[in-house]
Amino acid sequence: MAMKAQFLRLLPLLLLLLPPPLSNYLFTDDGALGDSAGKGQLHVYHPIILFPGISCPNLDARLTDDYTPSLPRCGAFKGKGWFPLWNNTQDVLDHDYLPCIQEQMSLVYDPVLNEFRNQPGVETRVPDFGSSYSFTSKVKLGNLDMFCMLKLRKALEAVGYRDRDTLFGAPYDIRHAPLSPGQPSRVYTDYFARVKDLVHHASKKNWNKPIILLGHSFGGKAVLDFVNLTPLPWRKKFIKHVVLIAPTPPTGFLEVLRNLASGPSVIRVPAVPWLGLRPMWRTFPTSLTSFPSHRVFGHQPLVVTKHRNYSGYDYTDFLTALGISTNIIKQVLPMKLTVHAPMVPTTYLSGVGIQTPDRAVYWDSNFDVQPDYVYGDGDLVINKVSLLAFVKEMSKQQQLSNIHFKFVKIVNVTHSNIVFLERPLRIVMAEILEANSRRDIM
Repeated sequence: MAMKAQFLRLLPLLLLLLPPPLSNYLFTDDGALGDSAGKGQLHVYHPIILFPGISCPNLDARLTDDYTPSLPRCGAFKGKGWFPLWNNTQDVLDHDYLPCIQEQMSLVYDPVLNEFRNQPGVETRVPDFGSSYSFTSKVKLGNLDMFCMLKLRKALEAVGYRDRDTLFGAPYDIRHAPLSPGQPSRVYTDYFARVKDLVHHASKKNWNKPIILLGHSFGGKAVLDFVNLTPLPWRKKFIKHVVLIAPTPPTGFLEVLRNLASGPSVIRVPAVPWLGLRPMWRTFPTSLTSFPSHRVFGHQPLVVTKHRNYSGYDYTDFLTALGISTNIIKQVLPMKLTVHAPMVPTTYLSGVGIQTPDRAVYWDSNFDVQPDYVYGDGDLVINKVSLLAFVKEMSKQQQLSNIHFKFVKIVNVTHSNIVFLERPLRIVMAEILEANSRRDIM
């Protein structure tokens, strides 16, 4: 009987290691095993909460009487309740709503509260919190589930996970980010409280089993920020394992500076250049996170212009050159780019071997054009030097406390492809199932 139980526990992992044609024959369309194995689902051990990348969560809005639209069409939903503000970006173009979405999503800095808030008369919420279906790709690409962990979710469902039963989602407001100590973020205080309640709910629903927290890209940062704000005894009781898939590291990466200078590549509206979203992006605290740390990048020029170069020691001058508000600069610069390991069993997966911008070059000192690049190694987004510094420090902290830490390097895989191409997805799934079966003592 014990041998049978052990076999069933390892069966999902064994199936993932089979060549695609054979594994496809063993799985039916509904995710169960073939007829010879019966119709029952594979046994699922620990519930999983998914934290998506920054382009994936949705955002609803409600316009109150205090809202004064800059254009008549921007007030079309005023007084009509909640409506999707950030969801299918093609709809934004079809209804000529781009100026409105830029206005209604933009934040304003409140120096009295020392934090960011919505425009007057604009209320927002993140819909469907708790569901693994609560985040979607904003750019529709036919039937290809290429982004936002949609293929990963399907792979988890194929081995028996079910939405709101054993599989959950923790979407967040993409505009906000946890700030440094002493600088409040009401939005993230509320968000982390909801995540904690979700952990309790998922655990109680599954016979008080601890949870696996899984985050991709900015979602990985959200996982780490959440875990590191919880008491250690609580973590040991409720968190089985942390799985980080290409997380955005606190050691920083170059794309953050380029996004701020010339518009975001991380959020997209079809046919709208990055520059067209820059004013809105610069109002988001998200845009100010993960600046490349001078402790990692040193005096290396990160942004090169005709008149001067900017390194990790020159952010005051760089932000001033971009025209960023003095209040914002004061808020960003005190942030300490330090690494805090989660101090629970952790698996970290990342792509490498891809040309990744190491330096942005603006030949004419004009930030209104896209720069040329000097390339190094990484996953197309995260610089390898930052990745390795982050991994080294986390590994050291975990090992000093004898807590499991595993780093999985996947060659020739990009930041986005890691969660939907077949080869890396099989590796990711194998690590998730391994985390399920580990017997860690903390």
